[in-house]
Amino acid sequence: MNKVQVWKEKVIIPTYEAGKPDKNPMFLEKRVYQGSSGRIYPHTVIEKISDEKVDKEYTALFLENDYLKVMMLPELGGRIQRAYDKTNGYDFIYYNHVIKPALVGLAGPWISGGIEFNWPQHHRPSTFDQVEYTYAENEDGSATVWMGEIENMFRTEGVLGVTLYPDKAYIELSAKLYNRTKMPQTFLWWANPAVAVNDDTISVFPEDVTAVYDHGKRDVISFPYAEGTYYKHKYDHVNIAQYKNIPVPTSYMAYRSDYNFIGEYDYGKQAGLLHVADHHIAPGKKQWTWGCGEFGKAWDRALTDEDGPYIELMTGCFTDNQPDFTWIQPQETKNFKQYFMPYKNIGYVKNATIDAAVNAVYDEAAGQLTISAYATSAQQGAQILLVQPREGGGPEKVWHEKRVDLSPEHTCEVKIDREKLQQIPAFTRAAQNNTEALCGLQVCVRAADGRDLVSYRFPRKIEAEVPEPAKAAPLPKDCKTTEDLFLYGLHVEQYRHATYHAEDYYLEGLRRDPADIRLNNAYGRCLLRNCDFAGAEKYFRKAVEKAIRSNPNPYDYEPYYNLGLALKYQGKTKEAYDAFYKAV
Repeated sequence: MNKVQVWKEKVIIPTYEAGKPDKNPMFLEKRVYQGSSGRIYPHTVIEKISDEKVDKEYTALFLENDYLKVMMLPELGGRIQRAYDKTNGYDFIYYNHVIKPALVGLAGPWISGGIEFNWPQHHRPSTFDQVEYTYAENEDGSATVWMGEIENMFRTEGVLGVTLYPDKAYIELSAKLYNRTKMPQTFLWWANPAVAVNDDTISVFPEDVTAVYDHGKRDVISFPYAEGTYYKHKYDHVNIAQYKNIPVPTSYMAYRSDYNFIGEYDYGKQAGLLHVADHHIAPGKKQWTWGCGEFGKAWDRALTDEDGPYIELMTGCFTDNQPDFTWIQPQETKNFKQYFMPYKNIGYVKNATIDAAVNAVYDEAAGQLTISAYATSAQQGAQILLVQPREGGGPEKVWHEKRVDLSPEHTCEVKIDREKLQQIPAFTRAAQNNTEALCGLQVCVRAADGRDLVSYRFPRKIEAEVPEPAKAAPLPKDCKTTEDLFLYGLHVEQYRHATYHAEDYYLEGLRRDPADIRLNNAYGRCLLRNCDFAGAEKYFRKAVEKAIRSNPNPYDYEPYYNLGLALKYQGKTKEAYDAFYKAV
């Protein structure tokens, strides 16, 4: 196949249909959902799912190359419904053969399986709504399906491009989030792939993840070996990366990691999934499971007919927790990429890029190091190397090298025995039966042209740090300073708190210091969102007055911009123009 195929096709999927939305608006202002506000207006609520299954026709979009076949459903939120590895017949994303909603979504119906794209909050309010779409063949032989919407709650725009390349065994996601409004908005982004699980599966988190958080960081536990009580279940040095070891519904998010990947592996099928993205942009690494106990099995039956249990292996961009919202400024666009790819035969990887994945396992009893490598494209004459990097940037010392051919269909395994390892001074100086003897050595998978496809450096001993859980914001009257009141108010506003109100913090701060620039601007912005334009103008003018007390050109021009909005909405065009001009 010289180029990627892209097409639209009608498909029939057995479906338990959702009922009609309630005609009455539901505001749900005090409802808590995923740790933040469950308010959904102006979305409608659906509270009924049919018990009868019917064959239903959907418009599906397809991408296919020599390695992968991907199916998307724009009628169901623009989700990826199926991602299939043609090289080994493996669905590397959980493929639910039936559309069987349960009423667990923000607005009602929600389905398991595929990859759900969640923004501007989790789970996405429009996860069961139709999105717009188009698709195109690109000059380089790749093809892209574009799907997007203007969401109803905050009127921000999200567009997702799903791309396959002719010679690559990965899915590229290109997201574009645009704040088309005149006010700053908050959002989070979690791509939510489901993966099939059984007693042979394990979630593949980077080795520097030593602790995981609950929603809102309210609770924390060591990882992967959990010690203590988490989700009301007591663990005694149990590996909670394994599905079979989590009996109750459980969610956890990585405390932190310097690696760019997360994944899942099925040792029975010798195949798995990897997500790769820059960890500075995509710090979020999460697992959710209904649990392997009877309660979880009941939910499996509620969400599918025949496809069994799954976990959600979520990946967050600009966010590491739920809720963990970030700001997007007026007219700002955020662009970012994520990659999902299958891999096989190499187990629990130590590092991964969009080019390759590598595992390195030292058998202390045998004194043998095994290096396994997988590549997402054909790599003829690649090298598997064990090297000693030179500190300060000098030439590396190569201790072992082997030429191999790699591809999405052919992996490679290299074994280095004790006799070879004993030639390495750093290894012989350390205890030879201790994995720490390899510290500082580096495994490289290198292309024939000398480019590193992926590398992994054996770390020094990783300190198992377990942080303290987060603390709730104090009540306004208990905040010590006006700065605390501003910051806690901003936090409540940013995280869309379901029961606390940012205005209470700002007003308490203004009671203590009526001229505070930040508090006047923040409270004025609250009034502006509520369409009290005259009231907002008063507070923005106070902020501007204080800002130009000593000089006419303040450091922060946001109060001028907000004043311009308040004036414009009152029809005071000349004054609004002057304020906007000063802001720029």
